[in-house]
Amino acid sequence: MNTHISLSDRGLTITFGTQPQYFNYYWLRDACVSCIDPQTRERIFDSSALPNPPRATDAWIEGDHLRLSWQDEAVVSSVPMLLLRDVADQGRLYDPADLPQKLWSNEFEPSIARVPQSDVLHSDDGRARFCRALIEDGIAIVTGMEPSKESLTALVETLGSITPSAEGYFFEVRVEIAPTNLAFTAGPLEMHTDLPGEEAAPGLQFLHCLENTVEGGLSLFLDGAAVAEALRAEDPEAFRLLATYEIPFFYRHDRLDYRAHQRVIETDQQGNVTGVTISQHLQDTLDLPQDLLDEYYPAFIKFIRLMQEDRFVVRFRSQAGNCVVFDNHRIVHGREGYVADSGKRHLRGCYCDRGALRSTYRVLAKQGFDGAVAPVRETA
Repeated sequence: MNTHISLSDRGLTITFGTQPQYFNYYWLRDACVSCIDPQTRERIFDSSALPNPPRATDAWIEGDHLRLSWQDEAVVSSVPMLLLRDVADQGRLYDPADLPQKLWSNEFEPSIARVPQSDVLHSDDGRARFCRALIEDGIAIVTGMEPSKESLTALVETLGSITPSAEGYFFEVRVEIAPTNLAFTAGPLEMHTDLPGEEAAPGLQFLHCLENTVEGGLSLFLDGAAVAEALRAEDPEAFRLLATYEIPFFYRHDRLDYRAHQRVIETDQQGNVTGVTISQHLQDTLDLPQDLLDEYYPAFIKFIRLMQEDRFVVRFRSQAGNCVVFDNHRIVHGREGYVADSGKRHLRGCYCDRGALRSTYRVLAKQGFDGAVAPVRETA
């Protein structure tokens, strides 16, 4: 394939076949392999130290690298062609953890990935399948868990460290005499994401079922990204409002008073839905301008009502020995009410960072374990 290079004042253009791609000189100087320490893998070049903006005097392809000489420096930079092609094709460096979301609806429960804890702990392939399911689906179930904090800790640490929250490292979901959260009662729990009142809500949630013999109390889950996309299709302006403006949330009782503003629909720079934040029981008094609320409230209520539609909600009974793991910024969860004196229901929870999940997956993928080859899933 013919490759043509043309230089200009601030950058150069490489034509891959028939497709031209522009690259800025600062960016190319930063992208030189010599700018990264081979031991620490950290950047050791400071572009602000250049006396003048970089300008190439020549550029040519040598093997699998682009080579550049510079006007004011006696160096020849070397930039991998693979990096240039990645940027030309997708605008960024290839990331094995940048897997597209697989949106799902109420028929998804039989297809939720179920991975034995022994596989996650002791098998690179099992751990990769677990990670891939969490990235693509936002949810997975780990089976065969021992009823102990040590078992839950071991599971979390296959990905990273436990992220403490206002409740500490763990929280216990069971009926309490003086509850500080609706989750610690036997009543129904509306669909929500956890801890929106914290400045950075935890990324991954782990709910380890220790016992469940009560009448009722089905666990409820839905794909918030799927509901957000449904809202975008049905009412683009409502989607825009929820994706643009932040609203206040809180978490407070006698010892705590957390407050934060969040967007109900989270999007990336390309406008893709990356998550949702919703919790009516932890939603503070809205402080948007009153005339804006004329438009915002109907959009907000429309989104909540969409989440209440059966077409989105998965219902199942939490089983002792299982741990449901899910993306707290994407998967919205709740619970049906139950009869408190009909038995015992006890779940232990904790959190971990989403960045740790993707870090673990990237390392596994580089070692050849991408989790793509999995047992055939039962379909709904």
